[in-house]
Amino acid sequence: MAINLNRVEVVGNLTRDPELRYTPNGKGVAGFAVATNRRYQDPNGTWIDGDVEFHEVVVWDRLAEGCNKALKKGDRVFVSGRLATRSWEGQDGAKRTKTEMVADTVIGPDQVNRASFGDGPAVRPAAAPAAPVAPAAPAAAPSPTAAPATEDDINIEDIPF
Repeated sequence: MAINLNRVEVVGNLTRDPELRYTPNGKGVAGFAVATNRRYQDPNGTWIDGDVEFHEVVVWDRLAEGCNKALKKGDRVFVSGRLATRSWEGQDGAKRTKTEMVADTVIGPDQVNRASFGDGPAVRPAAAPAAPVAPAAPAAAPSPTAAPATEDDINIEDIPF
């Protein structure tokens, strides 16, 4: 039996402040982008920063509200989640698609090591599962029965951006 895995993790900097909105049924949803680049050494041993990649991120519910309160443009973050592609028809009638990270974990700048990749680990080790970025709220580990909303649970017209 084949095993499938849809998991993605990035460490990078926010390119804009999180934008928090609410669906018509009151679910919080925030969107932001994280910029990353590959760092490598040339044959002379000089570190080179490669091309920048931009990753669109979507977060839901309490995590969305926490990201909106705690994060701002330029913050270094660790984001973990899954990839999801959604399609819709634009106002001009053209079909559009977008692939995004649907995050279930966001670790904010207070927990991400600001050292460069060549100088040390990018993320401090954590003894427990990562908590939402809202520092004032105590975090509870997500329940396996309380899975985050999926694109099957959400009507595309309900997404406010």
